[in-house]
Amino acid sequence: MLDKTYLPTDIESKIYRAWEAAGHFACAPKSGAAPYCVMMPPPNVTGSLHMGHALNSTLQDVLTRYRRKKGRDALWQPGMDHAGIATQMVVERQLGEENIHRRDLGRDEFVARVWRWKEESGGAIANQLRRLGASPDWSRDRFTMDEGLSNAVRTVFVALYEEGLIYRDKRLVNWDPKFHTAISDLEVEPRESDGSLWHFRYPIEGRDGEFIIVATTRPETMLGDTAVAVHPDDARWQNLIGGHAILPLVGRRLIVVADDYADPEQGSGAVKITPAHDFNDFEVARRHDLELINIFDADASLNDNVPEAYRGLDRYAARKKVVADMEALGLVEKIEPHRHALPHGDRSGVVVEPWLTDQWFADAKTLAIPAIEAVETGRIKFVPKQWENTYFEWMRNIQPWCISRQLWWGHRIPAWYGPDQKIFVAMDEAAAHEQATAHYGEAVALTQDADVLDTWFSSGLWPFSTLGWPEKTEALETYYPNDDLITGFDIIFFWVARMIMLGMHFMGDVPFRTVYIHALVRDAEGQKMSKSKGNVIDPLELIDSYGADAMRFTLAAMEAQGRDIKLSESRVEGYRNFATKLWNAARFCEANACTRDPAYDPAACTGTVNRWIVGEAARAAGTINTALEAYRFNEAANAIYQFAWGVFCDWFVEFSKPVLNGPDGAEKDETRATAAWVLEQILGLLHPFMPFVTEELWGRLDENRTQPLITTAWPDLNDSALQYEAASAEIDRVIALVSGVRAARAEMNVPAGAKIPLLLRGENGFPDWAENQREQIVQLARLDGMAALDGAPPKGSVQLVIEGHSVALPLAGVIDVEQERARLDKELARIAQEIAKIEAKLGNEKFLAKAPEHVVAEQRRRKSEAEAAHVKISEAAKRIDAL
Repeated sequence: MLDKTYLPTDIESKIYRAWEAAGHFACAPKSGAAPYCVMMPPPNVTGSLHMGHALNSTLQDVLTRYRRKKGRDALWQPGMDHAGIATQMVVERQLGEENIHRRDLGRDEFVARVWRWKEESGGAIANQLRRLGASPDWSRDRFTMDEGLSNAVRTVFVALYEEGLIYRDKRLVNWDPKFHTAISDLEVEPRESDGSLWHFRYPIEGRDGEFIIVATTRPETMLGDTAVAVHPDDARWQNLIGGHAILPLVGRRLIVVADDYADPEQGSGAVKITPAHDFNDFEVARRHDLELINIFDADASLNDNVPEAYRGLDRYAARKKVVADMEALGLVEKIEPHRHALPHGDRSGVVVEPWLTDQWFADAKTLAIPAIEAVETGRIKFVPKQWENTYFEWMRNIQPWCISRQLWWGHRIPAWYGPDQKIFVAMDEAAAHEQATAHYGEAVALTQDADVLDTWFSSGLWPFSTLGWPEKTEALETYYPNDDLITGFDIIFFWVARMIMLGMHFMGDVPFRTVYIHALVRDAEGQKMSKSKGNVIDPLELIDSYGADAMRFTLAAMEAQGRDIKLSESRVEGYRNFATKLWNAARFCEANACTRDPAYDPAACTGTVNRWIVGEAARAAGTINTALEAYRFNEAANAIYQFAWGVFCDWFVEFSKPVLNGPDGAEKDETRATAAWVLEQILGLLHPFMPFVTEELWGRLDENRTQPLITTAWPDLNDSALQYEAASAEIDRVIALVSGVRAARAEMNVPAGAKIPLLLRGENGFPDWAENQREQIVQLARLDGMAALDGAPPKGSVQLVIEGHSVALPLAGVIDVEQERARLDKELARIAQEIAKIEAKLGNEKFLAKAPEHVVAEQRRRKSEAEAAHVKISEAAKRIDAL
């Protein structure tokens, strides 16, 4: 017997262990089944499960379980990313607690220490994904720095270098002066800051007393200026183009160049150009062949390229001195308060600097050509489609990809330098020495490059490196290209684009066919979650409270294409109640001996209610199937929810009670078998979303089963014989009638225990379907009888039109009309007052200017709900007046 109460904590870990031990998540490349492959975006080895992981993993698991049940050989490839800077930070903090700096240990010992940390403490997220119910093939778990993937990384680097697609160059990068490394744009976090905008006068050469005014938020960078730019069509400065200004404090001649980058509408229309410390200025410098002067060292202190008075100063100390010195010279035009976004390292928390430095780069523009074509021609499709525009915008304006990082933890760049700094790129040091000996004619000492590769370089190989490339493995042959990629919009460029570029280049084919971009999970008010706001929702806490099934179903049901998720705990609680409802329906079936009958044929039902529920099951299965094929997770989840709760539990269970409580016989046997069959279909259809409760019920309802639900076939109900149209039409009318009567009873405040008469008229008198279902209608609508409506309805009747039928509910003597009218008038007045208050707020310009967007949206939602309630109660009042 099933327990009275469904307790997720009692079953989830037990079921997961059984699945994993039995190997139910494993792919089977030798099976001959059509392959299906989806790659897990590798979470950081330092990471813990957050709501984004929970959503992403839930959607992947829904697809993987669905494809398995559809007979595909499914591989959900798991793994973790070594997370260079994040992992190095964790271990450096540990060393700091011991008053040890990594440089005290030396590189080899530090890296060994990181590996020990990884083995002892890293990868907690893998077990957290297990708690969510994720079912990847853990036997194939990979790590971006395991031996196989490291070999793939070296192979790709060497090949691209030999093709001229990787090179060393001096360019601007995002430099983190705390961690002393270049970082990617994704690791740069803009933070609003109150600063100043300084307007400086630069003297014009040869024109005493004439100046060109430029503005800057970073006065210290003026020491690296090499030009002033004006717009070519700006009449104010036409006569200066090609001339020079003099850089104060330094005395350097600054050529005045004409460039579209200068905006005539901003300030004076003139812009100072500091090529070594601003990305836009760097591009201006390339167009005009300007000198690049780097004024910062790795700590963002000023170096020897500035006048002696500023050397060694921290950038902010230098800023104060530059401003003071410019004021002393009378060259400060004005200073304005200025709020702007400053780029911070997301982990270091310090302002990053555009810094000119020697780095390794990949020729992304060349690699992007086939990657752009793959999406243009539809070989890869984005869902929703509008994300293709984001992809194209980035890819068509792509810059050289800085692939080197000044860290110790990561894939060390396989490049060695000879005595004259000649570079030798090879798979290993021995091969580099062979190259060097051939070049120099003798053995020489080599020094390996100290940098490591950007983590996106190794994760960019994920779709094929995890399958064994560069070896020609069975897995690579079977599962490449992958089928689906599920990811967030924020890494379309950083990860998705890199995988497409590298996959096209090395595999000659797309890495995946569909890229599904999922929503962002926000809080209940629509605000982005952040620790500073204190609105972060921990998925593990929700799993503890409501179970993994409820957490998963909530995310899937709210995952509508192109719309962010506003997550509240109450929604998760509501879907926990759904699991409980299903559990109770199963207990009802068990209590009424509704057990599986091997001889049962759903296409041969005779009972009208049984035919109807079989047809509803077939329709629900078709809807869910169509929705999942189109990545419409919310539609699929809501279809099974509506069928399981709104149809099976709310109506079929009630319709079946008179039969199940009646005498034994063929009708009762068929109803029992139908109930068991439909419940099995529900468990199968719901399994990808709620795997734990469905698996538990599957095993408990028939303990003789040897096959677990996870391995059973997807319910195939696409059979015209299951579409019982006449039965469906009849029962749908019954449901509409009963629902209409119940709504009218509630509107009229009819006491729950009161039984009322019902008069009904169709096109040809009292309809056959009502006669056929008389017992059901009387019981479910709480009637004391049902008869034909002849002529005009009796006085004191509520009149309804349901499904084209005239319905009268004589309520004289059942309710106090005057008292009910007074109650409705009071409620209408209350709602009108509430609407007036909301309208006053929404009409207040000060409120609209100050209130956060989600607060305004909430007020509008409340107004809409109140207006709908007012209309509904007004209709009820009209019915009362008509009595």
